[in-house]
Amino acid sequence: MKNFLFFIDSLSTWTGKAFAWLIMVLTLGVSYEVLVRYAFRAPTTWAFDFSYINYGAMFLMAGAYTLSRGGHVRADVVYRFLKPRTQASVDLILYVIFFLPAVAALIYSGWKYAATSIRFKEVSIFSPAGIPIFPLKTLIPVTGVLLLLQGAAEIIRCIICIREGSWPQRLHDVEETESVIIREKQQEQLLHDPSKGG
Repeated sequence: MKNFLFFIDSLSTWTGKAFAWLIMVLTLGVSYEVLVRYAFRAPTTWAFDFSYINYGAMFLMAGAYTLSRGGHVRADVVYRFLKPRTQASVDLILYVIFFLPAVAALIYSGWKYAATSIRFKEVSIFSPAGIPIFPLKTLIPVTGVLLLLQGAAEIIRCIICIREGSWPQRLHDVEETESVIIREKQQEQLLHDPSKGG
């Protein structure tokens, strides 16, 4: 079961980090627009569309990654003082009542929305450049599926915590632990053989 959870976490992490590179693309595109607009008085026709498409894609595809890291906003004034079993019970109820129906609606509506957009090869109505926006709309159901997978992993974690009384490790916890172990081993080697220190 741990391997399945880590696989879902790694899929969410890979997707989130891959799409995070869009911030560089967005920065370069906006910088170019500012340069040509103010230095050369020649604004582009695509800057607005370019900005919201890149930001929208990045925002959509970061959802599962953020969920895998426990990074979504939560009102935890009371929650953090609860025992792990109680936390897991609360989370499980909220996932079943709110999260799963919302994600199912996102997948269902997003699929219809994206299919219509693809069928018409939809382009932006905000600029004369005719930027295609159907690829962005295609990300809506993809986001839903990734959120559903990560949500399933979170539900499994809740069930494990209710059974065992403690939260199972997350992938980033394991990665951090491995880094600490490697660092400790390197320090031990330096203590035993100082010549390896360079």
